[in-house]
Parts: sequence; C-alpha cells; structure tokens
Amino acid sequence: MIFASDLDRTLVYSKRALDELGIPEGTLLKPVEKKDGRWVAYMTESSFFTLKEISRHSLFIPVTTRTTEQFNRFTIFTEDISLKYAITTNGANILYQGELLEEWSNHIFQTLAMDSASPEELLSIFEREGYHLDGQLKQVENLFFYYILNGFPDSNVKSELNELAAKYSWRISLQGKKLYFMPMAIRKGAALEYICQREGIKAIAGAGDSLLDLDFLDICQYRFVPNHGELASVSKKPGLMLTGNSGALAGEEILQQFLKHCFTLISE
Repeated sequence: MIFASDLDRTLVYSKRALDELGIPEGTLLKPVEKKDGRWVAYMTESSFFTLKEISRHSLFIPVTTRTTEQFNRFTIFTEDISLKYAITTNGANILYQGELLEEWSNHIFQTLAMDSASPEELLSIFEREGYHLDGQLKQVENLFFYYILNGFPDSNVKSELNELAAKYSWRISLQGKKLYFMPMAIRKGAALEYICQREGIKAIAGAGDSLLDLDFLDICQYRFVPNHGELASVSKKPGLMLTGNSGALAGEEILQQFLKHCFTLISE
C-alpha cells in the first residue's frame, strides 16, 4: 500500500512555520533538514518515529513542490528512512532509488511544449496586463516560477491572476509567503498515478496542505489535510479529513491516523 504525503507545512516545518503556527511548550522536535550547515526544518519526535514505522509497513512516497536539489537537503531520507520513490518539483520529476526517472521527465517536457505557455510568456502577459507583485521572483528549472511575497495581493487580484493564468493552462497557489504559478501539465497527481501503475498498487492515503496537493489526494482512499493550510480554507471538496491540530502537531496526527489505518488493513 502507498502513503503519499506533501512535506513542508504538512509533515515538516521550518522555523518560520513553527513560529507562525505555534507549538506547545515542551514538544520534542527532530531536525530533518540542513542548509549551509544549519538545521532549518523539523518534525516532532513522535512524527519521526511514526514515519519510520509507517515506512516499514507501506511504500511511503514524499510528494513535494521543492526542486530535487532542495529535497536532497532532507537528512532524514539519507540517514534514517530509505525511499524507493520521491516526487519532486511538483510532479515534474520522479526519483527512483535516488536517481531521476528520465522517461517521466521526458514525458513532462513533451507535454509542456504542447499544452502550456512558457514561464517567460506568462510573465510577459502579466506585465502587459499591468500586474506587478511585491516580492522576489524565483524561476524553477524553466518549468514554473513563484514569488516570495513582501505583501499579499488582495483576493480580487489573486482571482484575476488565476483566471488569466488559466487561459494559458497555468494555475496559482499561495503557500505561506510563496505564491506559485504552475503549468497544468505539472501535477503531483499525474506523477503519483504513474508510480501506482508502475508498481501495480493503489495509493491508500495521502496528505497535503495546498491546492497543488489536491490532484494527488483525489486518487487516494484517505485524504488528510492539516487544518492550517490553504486547502483547508478554500476547498469545499468532500472527503477531505481535516486534522483537529494545527502546525507540527497536525503532521503528528496525520501520521498516527495513517498508521492506525495501515494496521487495520494489514489485519483484514
């Protein structure tokens, strides 16, 4: 059975996310990501040990919008939990035994060339239409881009941007201070479906906090959503199981719930 999960602000929390969402005093944290020699992201110790147990009984697949380079900063997956697959770059890349699955990457580039405007084209369209976002622009492997915002656009501007992007087969998602612009062809769900077909097994459960996670949650039997995320606040889709806790404790709750389902399925 497969358990697929987003990482940032679902199972894993940066210092900024911990400060923003809060965490009860005395909660023990496990550092899981190192950048420039410093620990920069954490999960609770209980989450860490539960995830190790889950990985012994199921095929755990991290699903992240991070690039492969950013994903490789997670020490947890090199030192503690071995992975068969990981989905990075919002589904544009699949790692198999730590190596890029070229057949999938080639499929993505061919689909993008046929279906979507390029990042440069879309940015030019926004500029022509008079949209200027207050933030730092980051481009990801000529696949998609995002802004690290200094100030948030109002809901009307965000809606207008989404409508304009959709005309060129793109969509947007706000995650913390990052506003992502993503081609429709780059989807976490498509990558997960590919792995399921390759392995001949179903995705039993998934977890995620943003609209970019919705398409892979759709193919999962159980769909866990932290109650603090974008997905919890804007989606009315039935079947989403919101956590009672927020922040890092939401990640802990999701893992404990899946482990319970896992043992139930094994005993049947």
